[in-house]
Amino acid sequence: MIEVDLSRLPFSLLDEAGRERVRGTLDLAYFDSGDIIVEMQHAVDGVFIIHRGEVAELDPTLPQAQARIAHYTAGDLFGAISLLNGKSRYRFEAEQETLCYVLPGAEFMALCRDYPDFEGFFRQSLSHKARLLTERRAAGGVTMAGFMLARVSECLRGAIVLEGEADIHAAVATLFDHHADSLLVRTDGQLGMITKTDLLGALVLDGKPQATPLESLARTTLVVVQPGQYLFEALITMTRQRVARVVVMEGDTLHGVVELTDVLSYFSSRSYVVGLQIEKAADLEALAEASRRTPELVQALMAQGVKLRFVMELLAAINGRIIQKAWHFSVQDPPENQCCLVVMGSEGRGEQILKTDQDNALILADDVDWEDAPAQMQGFTRTLIELGYPSCPGDIMVSNPAWVGSVATWCERIEGWARRRDGDSLMKIAIMLDAHAVAGNPSLAERVQAALFRRCADDELLLSHFARAALRFSTPLTLFGSLKKREHGIDIKKGGIFPLVHGVRTMALERRIPATGTFERLEALADDGRLERRFASDVGEALALFTELRLRGQLGEAGKSAATPTNRVVVQSLSSLERDLLREALHIVKEFKARLSHRYHLEYS
Repeated sequence: MIEVDLSRLPFSLLDEAGRERVRGTLDLAYFDSGDIIVEMQHAVDGVFIIHRGEVAELDPTLPQAQARIAHYTAGDLFGAISLLNGKSRYRFEAEQETLCYVLPGAEFMALCRDYPDFEGFFRQSLSHKARLLTERRAAGGVTMAGFMLARVSECLRGAIVLEGEADIHAAVATLFDHHADSLLVRTDGQLGMITKTDLLGALVLDGKPQATPLESLARTTLVVVQPGQYLFEALITMTRQRVARVVVMEGDTLHGVVELTDVLSYFSSRSYVVGLQIEKAADLEALAEASRRTPELVQALMAQGVKLRFVMELLAAINGRIIQKAWHFSVQDPPENQCCLVVMGSEGRGEQILKTDQDNALILADDVDWEDAPAQMQGFTRTLIELGYPSCPGDIMVSNPAWVGSVATWCERIEGWARRRDGDSLMKIAIMLDAHAVAGNPSLAERVQAALFRRCADDELLLSHFARAALRFSTPLTLFGSLKKREHGIDIKKGGIFPLVHGVRTMALERRIPATGTFERLEALADDGRLERRFASDVGEALALFTELRLRGQLGEAGKSAATPTNRVVVQSLSSLERDLLREALHIVKEFKARLSHRYHLEYS
């Protein structure tokens, strides 16, 4: 019986009896350099697991420089999909002396019949395989199941409800009796909320008598979540809406209330208190201290196996709140309803994990007169630098007058960019498409976005020029075979992240989708029928995988030389399953690029 490590996916999906069957039927096969192990369009008689050596997956129909599809090294498995499909789509060729374990095809098919999860691993989508990998990474602390899968219903407290005609005296007495900080007020079937702070302000600051009815004090604009939502989503909502409690409703049925303190208690790690520190920050020094803890939060979430998209959403909410508070601390007397601060780039899309360069702009109402704006914006940029957001090398910041203007000015700029269609102009359109309001009047940003859609969404020639940037960088599948040293690697931002982000952004522009995040745009494109839902899901999973691999590299480089590349992934450092997922994700990039080329006629340019 051959001894081989079967503790990793996909063999970990078998029970011990199944793994013994594998060990009992494995054989060894030797291939010399240049030997064809599996020929294209031929039947396959086994599944191969490389013990040592290297194997290339080739498409002989392509030019030699583009023929390499993938590269397999020690521990990698190939041939399973070919067996399931009845023949091989590509050629597998030994690139050096190679020794493989071979699982006979008949036994592999028998295992697939006896173990549906084992077969499913090879037939399932990228998103399914990525979930399997994430589940196996979670270890210690708050587990993935405990953190990601906790529902709002597990953390809610019963709601205290008084009728609107009840008075302040009755509300205070009720809160003391229940040791609570808030209650709901029902008036003509509508719910409002009153907190202890509201009652204290009414009595002490406003001089209201104790007999004042609650219906005159209750705030009827409630932040609502559903009991079936993830508790993590409720935390994101509280951070984004700047509230300490949310009301839990299902249709017209009231289930209870979730308090921020309950959520933070549920997630007991002290890392999750960062959001609370930001809220409590009364000056820039305290805000800077809280801001410095965000990398700690990222590391804690990643170590505990939390899905990257949730991490990005929470960090986007936290970073948005930091920037918003910095605005209020450093900008004196802004015309609040006549200006809007927007963040752009990955910050605007809500896809930035670690802090990077500033990308922001200021939109002013057409009739506003703010003479002090240039000096104020210079000060705001310096404040963000102090908080850990470096200056943008391209000077895309509010301290640059080119990124400050009235709604009418921005509309003129958009018209000029669309008319010129040169590289710089197209880049600026892309930047503005990701603009997300973080302070001031968001309706100003909405007006600029609407103007951008009006001018660009139906311009086929512009869309073609705009989409072409997604094809600027080659997909690094053909580089796998040459990655021999740890200091080398593939640029995952150019090869994977940018083509997906910009391609989705192009389709969102064409379809006038207001969402700025790539994941939200993908969902909207699927709802719109522009992308098949499964393919949209796989594109999202590929983007999440690229981002996670990039983030892990960046966290690993913390404290090292600034010259160390921060977008590079060293393939040799990945596990066999991670390499498999990376190959599959890069194939999705290739397919996505092909779709872009067909839709925007890029193959003719």
